[in-house]
Amino acid sequence: MTDHTNGKLYLAFVLEKLKIRLREIQRSLEEGQKEIEDMHEYYWQNYTEMDQYGYEDFDNQQALLHQINANQEQLTLLHRFRRMLDSPFFGRVDFAYEDEEEAETFYIGIGNFAERPGQVPLIYDWRSPVSSLFYDYDKGPASYQAPMGEMSGEILSKWQYKIRGGKMVYEFESDVKIDDEILKAELGSNGEVQLKNIVRTIQKEQNAIIRNTRDRILVIQGAAGSGKTSVALHRIAYLLYHDRKNLNSSNVLILSPNGVFSDYISHILPELGEENIQEMSLDLFAYRQLQDTAADCEDRFDQIERELSGMETNSLYLEKQSQEFIDALEYFFLRLEDDLMNFTDVKYKGFEKSKADIIDLFYNKFADLPLLSRMEAVAETFIDEIETLKNADLPEEDRLSLLEKFNRMYETRDFYVLYNRFLAGEGYPPLPEVPLEKRCLRYEDVYPVLYLKYRLQKQQDRRRIKHLVIDEMQDYSILQYRIIQQLFSCRMTILGDRAQTIGDRPCDVMTFLPKIFGREIRRITMDKSYRNTVEIASYANRLAGITAMELFERHGKPVIEETVSNLETALEAIAKELRLGDGEYETAAILLPSESDAESAFHRITAILAAVGFDTEHHLFHLHRDSSSFQKGLEYYGAAEPPVRCGESHLSGLTEPPKLSCL
Repeated sequence: MTDHTNGKLYLAFVLEKLKIRLREIQRSLEEGQKEIEDMHEYYWQNYTEMDQYGYEDFDNQQALLHQINANQEQLTLLHRFRRMLDSPFFGRVDFAYEDEEEAETFYIGIGNFAERPGQVPLIYDWRSPVSSLFYDYDKGPASYQAPMGEMSGEILSKWQYKIRGGKMVYEFESDVKIDDEILKAELGSNGEVQLKNIVRTIQKEQNAIIRNTRDRILVIQGAAGSGKTSVALHRIAYLLYHDRKNLNSSNVLILSPNGVFSDYISHILPELGEENIQEMSLDLFAYRQLQDTAADCEDRFDQIERELSGMETNSLYLEKQSQEFIDALEYFFLRLEDDLMNFTDVKYKGFEKSKADIIDLFYNKFADLPLLSRMEAVAETFIDEIETLKNADLPEEDRLSLLEKFNRMYETRDFYVLYNRFLAGEGYPPLPEVPLEKRCLRYEDVYPVLYLKYRLQKQQDRRRIKHLVIDEMQDYSILQYRIIQQLFSCRMTILGDRAQTIGDRPCDVMTFLPKIFGREIRRITMDKSYRNTVEIASYANRLAGITAMELFERHGKPVIEETVSNLETALEAIAKELRLGDGEYETAAILLPSESDAESAFHRITAILAAVGFDTEHHLFHLHRDSSSFQKGLEYYGAAEPPVRCGESHLSGLTEPPKLSCL
């Protein structure tokens, strides 16, 4: 009989059970695959003799689908249990229920594991109700919310474990949920190039956010390195676990800053036993939506580079993203109701829809539809009347011809032309009057045109998205949030930090978000930073003028600031100081003011490092707007391309700050 309160003995016991279960799953998969092959073979040998109504064919297809789904479920378990071989559990709670003398022992890991489906778990998923005891309480009275109600009792002991490669690294009993020394060890371990899951070190306040299922829109305002991105992703993993009947990975969308960020977080949900979810940047989405309006669109990088180079100020961009600009657009839409229209009678083979009837339908029956979608509804009404009287469907070419007649009552349906008309009326410089294939929207005009399109034309239904995650919320304008509100009516997790804005001054979106999304917003602030050492964080805070951040007490070397005469001298100094490899940093970064500067510096330091034997082919990278991954080595960024957080802590990113040379 295994002692379930001895961590090392229990580890050996669970590993053996995992291996047995894995062998069983492997056999089941092989048998299932053989069954699928037999079904295919039977079908091709007999399909010509199957009954004329297709019942046998249908039954065979259903049996095949059932077996494929069963195999997929087994494959998911196989992947999860293989991951658990490395570290089956990380925590334990001995909990005595109210009015019971003996405690029950609950081991906690990244997923549930039982010897057989339906049996009592040997390991409990970190998202299960009972696991909240580990995160929310110390020794003493405690409770958790189970499906049948609140379960109360007393925690008699709590243990923490670190297991790697199936071997116990350490185990200790703790009065406190997460011991600071253990947390320091996790934060100070060698750096990685992707975000880490934090299930072993979730703090009480983070756990409350992760398990929040009440609030429709949750806004997490967190200091740099506070773990807000990790917490948001773990919250998604929890929601997927909590509501599997109504929510799956295809129902969740992340609006992320760039492709590199997508790669940076891509492994988190699979590590936590969930499928990866969709990610996209709002700029890429806007470009795709406006391809019928302009051949190309600038992105945020273009606009920032112009500012940094002194070609222009930020004022025009801010002006065209403001509430005042939105109000002017709304007034323009009202004027279009009359200015854009030229109503006429429409005739078709003895049938006629009068101008008066069209006006009545346009301004009354279909008044709730967007302006440029109303005439299609009017046309469909006329077509339905004709088909009813003729008792026959119209030929497709006739339908299209009629629809075109109705749409010609609009003076124009070109959003580029309409936006130009608006700019002229408001006294702004107009866009170039060129054909579609030569049009390129500057960044400050991209979202006003997209807003105009969404307000004037009916959009596709996006109810499939049931949860939206918005990262770096401070970098979205009020206009962009207005567009997001029109696109998505789902639950949201919105996260960011007003002090980390790309712009030249802090942006607190909470000053306008309640006006856009209503009062269903819950705001949570995370002021404690775990990312960097006190020395690095304090230095950065002084530069940014940040005073309200609470720092986790982890110390390191002081920041060295040096001034050099030119870029060449700086690159030579960096080459001499660079220390990458075992026992050193895994990642270093050089920040440059622009993309062109970064490219030039990349070519120059490639030559410098190659001369001293550095493996520039595999460990030297130029990160730019089209990059899709973040790798170990020496990275170059143009400052107009917001770098991935290449120094975040165990709680919100990488475990060790990069060696950063300030130029």
